Amino acid sequence: MPDQTPDPAALAQSLAALRAELDGIDDRLHDLLMQRAGVVERVGALGAKGRVALRPGREAGIIHRLLSRHHGNLPKRALPRIWRELFSATTAMQGPYVVAVADPGDPQDTHSGGHVALAREHFGGSTDLRIHSSPAQALADVASGAAIAAVLPMPQEQETLSQAWWTALMTRDTPRIHVVARLPFWSPRAEGATHARALVVSVAPPDPSPHDHTLIAMEVPEDLSRARITALFSDVGLKPLGMILRRDPHASLLLVDADGFVAEDDPRFSHFPATLRPIVLGAYAKPVDGETA
Repeated sequence: MPDQTPDPAALAQSLAALRAELDGIDDRLHDLLMQRAGVVERVGALGAKGRVALRPGREAGIIHRLLSRHHGNLPKRALPRIWRELFSATTAMQGPYVVAVADPGDPQDTHSGGHVALAREHFGGSTDLRIHSSPAQALADVASGAAIAAVLPMPQEQETLSQAWWTALMTRDTPRIHVVARLPFWSPRAEGATHARALVVSVAPPDPSPHDHTLIAMEVPEDLSRARITALFSDVGLKPLGMILRRDPHASLLLVDADGFVAEDDPRFSHFPATLRPIVLGAYAKPVDGETA
């Protein structure tokens, strides 16, 4: 019977050839990354001076497109992770790139809580983070230009008035701050990953992606029920996917998560009763469900 033991010399030669092939691929990948960085520089040169170089909707669209064409054994979950690092690196080429994070943990510990982990996952492992104990401090960083964006806790029905940071966006202060993304962008979560949820705000206006949600706020009468609110939105062609209704002593404030990308001047708002004044707080790309991506 012939000896089936691999010839060590032939095996070493095959491995050397495969490693050389990988080295060549790495070089070509590096060439393309440098070429992409050059195009980003040209895009930045064409942009408005002083603008915030943040396009979460376009980034989400790129990831959706890549996932739709992906095949082979490389896990799909690797694509958002790779491209998130690439987006962060090239965005940082266009100006200061600092992200504020409202995290209830220790402000001096950059690994303290779930929102910090979300910020690292989304904005890159080497991105500078400014950790704060309150949403107000993180919002102040964005308003002053000390941060390009802020990662803030997901609004909750039972949150305190100080925790309800989204109510501050209803004032339309200058500079105007918008919701532009939701974290995490990828699910299901890997073992050991944070299960925290958050929204990202920035002075950059939201840009549309293939699948969006829009956050709409307004002051409403105290006697307006949730069922009536749902009917009002549905009647004008807006689909509410969720809502938070705050019955505060001086005002009842509503936050609706609506399906689709809705602009500030959407004509459907004109069909609301004159006493209701919808305010678009921003929009975000629907997170990717890795099970169906």
